[in-house]
Amino acid sequence: MNLTYIRKYPSLGDILESQPLAADLQEIKNKRDVEIRNILSGADQRLVVLIGPCSAHHAEAVYEYATRLSRLQEQVQDKMVLVPRIYTNKPRTTGKGYKGMLHQPNHRDKPDMSKGLQAIREMHITALSLSHLPAADEMLYPGNYPYLADLLSYVAIGARSVENQEHRLTVSGLDVPVGMKNPTSGDLRVMIDSIYAAQSSHVFVYNGWEVETSGNPLAHGVLRGAMDRYGNHFPNYHYEDLILLAEMYLKRSLQNPSIIVDTNHSNSGKKFGEQPRIVMEVMRSLKHSDILRKLVKGFMIESFLLEGAQDPSGEEFGKSITDPCLGWEDSEKLILELAEFL
Repeated sequence: MNLTYIRKYPSLGDILESQPLAADLQEIKNKRDVEIRNILSGADQRLVVLIGPCSAHHAEAVYEYATRLSRLQEQVQDKMVLVPRIYTNKPRTTGKGYKGMLHQPNHRDKPDMSKGLQAIREMHITALSLSHLPAADEMLYPGNYPYLADLLSYVAIGARSVENQEHRLTVSGLDVPVGMKNPTSGDLRVMIDSIYAAQSSHVFVYNGWEVETSGNPLAHGVLRGAMDRYGNHFPNYHYEDLILLAEMYLKRSLQNPSIIVDTNHSNSGKKFGEQPRIVMEVMRSLKHSDILRKLVKGFMIESFLLEGAQDPSGEEFGKSITDPCLGWEDSEKLILELAEFL
């Protein structure tokens, strides 16, 4: 084999023993799980809004963001549940570029995934203790999920992973909501198939064990737009797109039919400032259809302390080093306007 063994990966037992989650924080997380589950099942009419930076590359900036989000949650708690995006894995189409804090606990240093694993767990624990808002993270490496299972209230499967068998099977064993994005091609059948697979039971090999899952009834779709072979962006959040997807859902008789609209990526054409307009357009669409009002359960929004993005070597505190994001002021304004609309 043409590979070099660098270091042994930390064991799950060692990580959980050295970085335990306090009982009071576990209780907060469990309560939040129930709230989000009730939204996706239709028992709670509030919206769920997953909001935060494209990638969490700087822990102190994440703590500041989560603290602000906590104060904002208090203002809108009757209308929506806010879930901070603390994404510690960054899928890369070509394999080049910043891959997230798991790879590089300091984004300017060489990769060290053993230290990265400890860094991302510490960041999630600290953010939860400061904000009392359990977070969402993206599952890039299915085998890593147990290291964060006691912390996350939401898991996202990215557009480049949603067709992967291992991701689909692993998700079928999770007990928290999992958003399955449509692939970059925009093929909604692929997304629907991934949801069906995630909601089904399976037997497979996971982290050295033969395991059996019961299926995850909270697996659902996330619309993020599409890109063609020429690099052109095509949104899929318009009224007609949502109606088409509702029909596909009904044909497959999936459990807890739910859609989250990702307002950035190809839906905005990577124009982060369009996100507030997209949110409000979707909300207006819901007024015209009973089915859509039951189907669309919330939004994903890319937001950080400062708007835009900077080069990965940049030093601006709270500014993305990957995709550009809304700044805090515009993000807060959007959440408050959305609350007034509801």
